[in-house]
Amino acid sequence: MHHIETCRTAVLGGHLDVCDACGHRAISYNSCRDRHCPKCQCLRQARWVAARMERVLPTHHFHVVFTVPQELKPLALHNRVRFFELLFAAASRTLLALGRDPRRLGARLGVTAVLHTWTRTLAFHPHLHCIVTGGGLAPDGPRWVTAPGRGRYLFPVTVVARLFRGKLLAALARARQRGQLQFAGPCAHLADPIAFARLQDDLYCKPWVVYCKPPFGGAQQVFKYLGRYTHRVGISNQRLIALDDRGVTFATKHGERATLSADEFIRRFLLHVLPAGFVKIRHFGLLAPAHVTRALAQARHLLTPAPAPDFPPASAARTEGPAPTTWRRLFRDLTGIDLTRCRACGRGTILRHPLPLASPPTPPSAFDTS
Repeated sequence: MHHIETCRTAVLGGHLDVCDACGHRAISYNSCRDRHCPKCQCLRQARWVAARMERVLPTHHFHVVFTVPQELKPLALHNRVRFFELLFAAASRTLLALGRDPRRLGARLGVTAVLHTWTRTLAFHPHLHCIVTGGGLAPDGPRWVTAPGRGRYLFPVTVVARLFRGKLLAALARARQRGQLQFAGPCAHLADPIAFARLQDDLYCKPWVVYCKPPFGGAQQVFKYLGRYTHRVGISNQRLIALDDRGVTFATKHGERATLSADEFIRRFLLHVLPAGFVKIRHFGLLAPAHVTRALAQARHLLTPAPAPDFPPASAARTEGPAPTTWRRLFRDLTGIDLTRCRACGRGTILRHPLPLASPPTPPSAFDTS
């Protein structure tokens, strides 16, 4: 929260930009670069998508969304790291197992999964967005197996939901037996083995919701869609409408609005701050790091009509690649604004002079009762 409060303020320092032609002066403060800051995701997202473009296969892709029942949300809230890890494992193993099943596809899929924890009203709602290849690499040789309907049909959503339900509930039961779950607050009663078993029985009888959206038209469409889901936070600045005596008003969906008190708005926003070091974007199957060098290159070779060169060794794959784009050039490509050119006269070049850090505001004491 301190990062977001001080982002682009004098606390983080900055630069004095001076035009060498007209003498126009302007101050630009440094950003916090926190991954939860709604103002610091644009360039990072663009770089990430550009890197993914080299790995996305030229085939159909599906968008699969895994959600969890309302009854599990208190347990997830008090066991964030463990629950999120199990959620990733259950969803990815569900897709890969169905892909390997010869009755379904009989091939190794490629999966990119992104964790989201919010609704449009900032309520806690953990779910996974998965981008899945519309086919996979056959295990018996260099052969690409296309999903049924020429890649336009993946798996029955009821089958996906049931298998995902079984894998996640079984994983939670094992985690409880190993003492890896904490029970506090609204989920404190689950410390009782009988209550936990009753919850499991109820959830096994309840249908779970899994969405499988129509396939993308091509790889370029996948790039654009991935950018919408990878580097997002609970709410963007564009959705903020007003701050007044009633609280914070922001847009939700279908043209509707919600108003929360300032304290409740901040509380909900902080619900979606991930644990330190937690990776919310993960790759499985063909897109896993272990398969990028050979299996993924082989799949691309099978999907590309033109002949491809021999697969490079792992060391070459890590060292070769285009030179990194500077952030100013990337900003110009995204917005059309050249930050090296004076925006006042349009002719001069901007010269940057560093500014010292300002003293950060002193936070109130935790024991201050005033």
